[in-house]
Amino acid sequence: MNITIIKKLPIAEEIVQLAPLSENGHEQVARDRQEIRDILSGKDNRLIIIVGPCSAWPKDAVLEYAVKLKALSDKVKDKIKIIMRTYIQKPRTTHGWTGPVNQPDPFSPPDIAEGIKYCRSLMVKIIEMGLPIADEALFTHNAKGFIELLSWVAIGARSVEDQEHRIFASAMPCPVGMKNTTTGSIEFAVNGIIAAQHQHHAVFGGYHVETNGNPYAHLILRGKISGPNYGAEYLHEARALFIKHKIQNPAVLIDASHDNCKINGVKDCTMQPMVIKEVLATMNVNPQLKALVKGFMIESFIKEGNQKLEALTAETVDRSGLSITDPCLSFEDAKKLILEIAK
Repeated sequence: MNITIIKKLPIAEEIVQLAPLSENGHEQVARDRQEIRDILSGKDNRLIIIVGPCSAWPKDAVLEYAVKLKALSDKVKDKIKIIMRTYIQKPRTTHGWTGPVNQPDPFSPPDIAEGIKYCRSLMVKIIEMGLPIADEALFTHNAKGFIELLSWVAIGARSVEDQEHRIFASAMPCPVGMKNTTTGSIEFAVNGIIAAQHQHHAVFGGYHVETNGNPYAHLILRGKISGPNYGAEYLHEARALFIKHKIQNPAVLIDASHDNCKINGVKDCTMQPMVIKEVLATMNVNPQLKALVKGFMIESFIKEGNQKLEALTAETVDRSGLSITDPCLSFEDAKKLILEIAK
């Protein structure tokens, strides 16, 4: 292998002991997973909203956001199931910071052992507050020690065609959302859902295993390079593919961020409320689509916007809740939006 060994990392059991989840925390995760399954299957008529920072850094600001979000969640819990984005990994089109699990201090050399401690501790604290958490399955080999904490997982636009990620989704104990590709193909994402809902033979932890299949794998529409894809025509396309392939628990989440909120090719986080309101209007006039759309994804942090990591130093970076990756809607604007949705 063309590698340089840095150091040995802790095994899964050691990772869990770095920040163990309480018995109440385990029970909460189990309840949250079941509630999300019930919404996706139509047994529960609430909407899912997955909201939070683009990337889970820095820890103090993320925890401050979680406290605010828990108070909001309590207000809308009869109408909306809020799940907090706790994204510890970041996909990159070419190169860049890949998230706190690899580099917990963006201004110091990567340290995966310290990143594991940072992320496990952060995730456990948020769950113990009473919030379910979500992450993206980017580096599947890093999943041990974190899977037990997650109530929802995304397979990203760059990973949805990858067989390893599809098999990983089939083995996950929680619902998994499959994003359309960056080119916009809904059919390729539905192919990923089909694969995730079926059983597979694979190698996990040195064992030959058979995955059980994930009947709650579902679609996320996140826009495409050429523009948004949250309109009725795309929802009808998804519905037709679900029917054609006999998808179990057919469901769509709309990612209001990413390519769905771009203006002239530039991402504008303040467009997220408009995206959601347009989808809600579509749902209100079309019962079939209302039954199909189960919720939304929103990128939000304490402050609106973002800052460019490459232009900053450890001394100049804003650590008070301004994203260092994609631009985010402020918490106050996200709160206003979620309260409007609840009405």
